[in-house]
Amino acid sequence: MEKEIIAFLDTEKIVDLQSVQSKNNLKEIYFDNSKESLEVIRHSCAHLMAQAIKILYPEAKFFVGPVIEDGFYYDFRVDSKINEEDLVKIEKKMKELAESKIEIGKYEISKQEALQKFQNDDLKQEVLLRIPDGQVSIYTQGDFEDLCRGPHVPNTKFLRFFKLTRVAGAYLGGDEKREMLTRIYGTAFADKESLKEYLTIIEEAKKRDHRKLGTELKLFTFDDEIGGGLPIWLSNGARLRSKLEQMLYRAHRIRGYEPVRGPELLKADAWKISGHYDNYKENMYFTQIDEQEYGIKPMNCVGHIKVYQSDVRSYRDLPLKFFEYGVVHRHEKSGVLHGLLRVREFTQDDAHIFCMPSQIKDQVSEILNFVDGLMKFFNFSYEMEISTRPQKAIGDLEIWEIATNALKEALDEKGLKYGIDEGGGAFYGPKIDIKITDALKRKWQCGTIQVDFNLPNRFKLEYTDTNNEKKQPVMLHRAILGSFERFIGILTEHCAGEFPFSIAPTAVGIIPISNNHIAYAQEINDMLLKLGVDCEIYDKNESLNKKIRIAEKQKLPMILVLGDEELEKRSVALRDRRAKEQKNLSLDDFITLIKEKTSEVYF
Repeated sequence: MEKEIIAFLDTEKIVDLQSVQSKNNLKEIYFDNSKESLEVIRHSCAHLMAQAIKILYPEAKFFVGPVIEDGFYYDFRVDSKINEEDLVKIEKKMKELAESKIEIGKYEISKQEALQKFQNDDLKQEVLLRIPDGQVSIYTQGDFEDLCRGPHVPNTKFLRFFKLTRVAGAYLGGDEKREMLTRIYGTAFADKESLKEYLTIIEEAKKRDHRKLGTELKLFTFDDEIGGGLPIWLSNGARLRSKLEQMLYRAHRIRGYEPVRGPELLKADAWKISGHYDNYKENMYFTQIDEQEYGIKPMNCVGHIKVYQSDVRSYRDLPLKFFEYGVVHRHEKSGVLHGLLRVREFTQDDAHIFCMPSQIKDQVSEILNFVDGLMKFFNFSYEMEISTRPQKAIGDLEIWEIATNALKEALDEKGLKYGIDEGGGAFYGPKIDIKITDALKRKWQCGTIQVDFNLPNRFKLEYTDTNNEKKQPVMLHRAILGSFERFIGILTEHCAGEFPFSIAPTAVGIIPISNNHIAYAQEINDMLLKLGVDCEIYDKNESLNKKIRIAEKQKLPMILVLGDEELEKRSVALRDRRAKEQKNLSLDDFITLIKEKTSEVYF
């Protein structure tokens, strides 16, 4: 069966059939599951949903309905309270409209005409405020029409394979000071099989949700009296995090990084020099101390610059590598906060490398090796993307070109493939973004490597070269995990709470069958603690099977059962969750096994 064309691609811009003037030199977009096709399908499905809502709730008024990474949503106002059960009847109406094969049309009017046309619709007025003067486009399907720049499929017959996934609240324009609208999320595909596969992943994702597992495994919590986006780490989560930090600490030291520590509060003058005050102020928190303005740091780079400036530097000192588990704060709107994945306070596994221009490629290459080892240990696949100069940027174009080419050359020499994100760089330099893929095939942006010629210039950093002349170093910004909070959230879902032995909050559960075996359990517990292995003794007055079930629910890597035979022979009955096996070992052999696990070099 021949595929149907639903739109065209003009360079990177999608042009739908309703808008195309000439097909010359345009690439066809067919009705399939390609990235471009899904963008058109999902955008159109958002309108299909809005049309169905308008029929079911005639008083409904609509704000915006964009395509997002894995689907779409629409924000709207309605008199009724819409819950998950209502999604079924909305879907039913959407299917009827899709099966009616309604033509989707388009016409254009001036912005002034649109303001007049929608004068009684305050949400449409809000949308028009965000649109430049000139012509605006309106898409129609049956009696329904909506402001939209497109693109859309030509007919609702292409919108048969969709699913509404959840209903939520969303502040108008993302501003928590404004009214709460209703938001419905959904997704759509070109065929039934792809939709079914996606929904299976969604169901598995619900089981793996780090917020759900975080509660079950007692890792972290949030409290309204403390404030949104400010995680509270419970004992289990603090142990997990500490083990991860210690593992990375050793890896950094082996690679020649020096630990440093900068203050969390800096005078606003420092942020003015760095450019954050002009370019990043809306994301920062400020306060007054002794009638001077201070800013809580959103990044660690300024503190590390001050470490560099604390001494006279020579070319013999370079590269200088500083790292810090730096606590930073960024202003996030409450509507975007999401468990550990989007918070207001977080800790970066941050590092800054000061080097000569001739050392950039080697340093980036070494960082890429570090990334590869770490991702392999956690069983993540990953890909890289170079982000280039954004519109809001500091520094000369020539400097940006030198920095961008250095990143490309480092990746090319290692034979690594990468994409280009035009305009996606930080305001002070281009970067490599490391995007990991988890067990559910979801992509996450975590680590980053950024080349920066601008901050060294702004802070007048210097080193003395071989000719005893003053030169300006290059600054590399580098984080591999991104932040401990976000990475732990992602890792929790990736491994469904079954953490690797080396970082598991509780690595070994010890179950004495009766009170006669508690002393032996405590002895083993003490031995393991000295090896840096956290344990828990299940010594409540409960049945053996219940103790084992409780320990298994905590997803412990290992469980030891101790009875008369184990006490007499000084052995253990080991249940290894990851190896999926049960066996008896002498206590000495078990301790040797633990020593091997805790002495492994991971990356």
